[in-house]
Amino acid sequence: MSKIFTIAEGLQNLGALKTGGQGSVYKGMRMGPVYSAIKLIPTPIYVEDESDKNYRNFLNEVNKLQQVNTHPSPNVVKILSSGITDSGAFPYIEMEYIEGPELSELLLPPHQKVFTVKELLKVAEQLAAALAHCHQFGVKHGDVKSNNVKYNTQTANYVLLDFGLAIMSEEQRRTSIRHAGAVEFMAPEQHEGKMLLETDIYSYGIILYELLAGQVPFPLEGGGDTARNTVMISHLEKEIPGAMLLRKSNLENTFQEDILNSEMQVPHWLIELIGRCLQKNPADRYANGMELQKAITAGLLSVPQGIARTENTMPNEALRYAALYGETQQKNEELEKELATLKPLALKAGIKYNTSTGEYHHENYIHAPRKTFLAYAAACTLVVAFVVYSLAKTENNNVITSPVTPYQSPFEIANQQYRQALQTAREDSIRKTRWAQQVKASEKARKQKGKKRKKFLGIF
Repeated sequence: MSKIFTIAEGLQNLGALKTGGQGSVYKGMRMGPVYSAIKLIPTPIYVEDESDKNYRNFLNEVNKLQQVNTHPSPNVVKILSSGITDSGAFPYIEMEYIEGPELSELLLPPHQKVFTVKELLKVAEQLAAALAHCHQFGVKHGDVKSNNVKYNTQTANYVLLDFGLAIMSEEQRRTSIRHAGAVEFMAPEQHEGKMLLETDIYSYGIILYELLAGQVPFPLEGGGDTARNTVMISHLEKEIPGAMLLRKSNLENTFQEDILNSEMQVPHWLIELIGRCLQKNPADRYANGMELQKAITAGLLSVPQGIARTENTMPNEALRYAALYGETQQKNEELEKELATLKPLALKAGIKYNTSTGEYHHENYIHAPRKTFLAYAAACTLVVAFVVYSLAKTENNNVITSPVTPYQSPFEIANQQYRQALQTAREDSIRKTRWAQQVKASEKARKQKGKKRKKFLGIF
């Protein structure tokens, strides 16, 4: 394949991968069989000097991208190099070449029109991690869409690609959006040339909506300016259509009824998260990728797997688990307060924590004589054996299902241990007192018996 133009020394141009208003992506090859993807920015730089605004913007963005590369993320494409082309004076960013299909290709035949719930949650988690990794260094992507997310066939991860839009000026971004941008994924403020961290959050929500419903909220019908303007106005003014009805229609006549019902069980928190990402006002969305990632993590841990909703309300099972979760949280708080009260009492009573066994015990146990202990143990064994025999005899061969042991939180277990230890301390104190009384009484009786014996012997 002949070269279109030279990128840089040692970096061979193997032809365009795709071209758009935000720039073109070329397949490149370095010295030897090392393939890469080159993002070419359509903003020529004639003077490589700080006085050139375009050059300053380019250096600032490259510096941020280098910070992103300092601690690589498996969900963000690695930046290999950057510079100015030898011919044309265009800034470029060289990225690693990811082998695998784009996210949009996975929605086309022979694949299904929608993603499974399991795979949808995987994309949501990994793409949120990618945005969080970029946003913590102040890097705004600006062109998050299903065409810029690839499934890496070597690592089985979803990877965010194609950085560099932030280098363009607001006027250039407005022009590129007007003529060649993917308007289906663009936030309302992007139509004014603005690009915020919240802009990436909106585009993220569009991707999840597309994977959930099988299409974007406002599809582009035709490539003319009228069709593009219609989509822009829809993002600015119209409400987002319900995704679950679209999902159901795309799933019908494809799966059996049991699989269809299972795939309609989309977690309630995920639907609400997508709705917040797609708010018209940037202030109503998640502020950045870090906040979005926290919401994803909280959602994945909030309810047991499989608890979901299919319509506008949660099913009874989900409500039951949600109520149980709330009760458990409240009970843990009450137990924690009670533990704060019991701890000083336990320490005062001589109860200490054994780090090797993980249990609480009393320091001053009273040890009974060996014969007394054995007699007591034998008596307890006989009583237990008699009770078991009685229960077995009265049973009418009915199978009795033993109740499931209820879950006990760490606060509850510690509370029980404190109470048991305090009860043991009280019982030990009572036994100690009684034992002392018995010893005292025995000593008194022995002395009295000795006096009587001396008196009796004195008669003779």
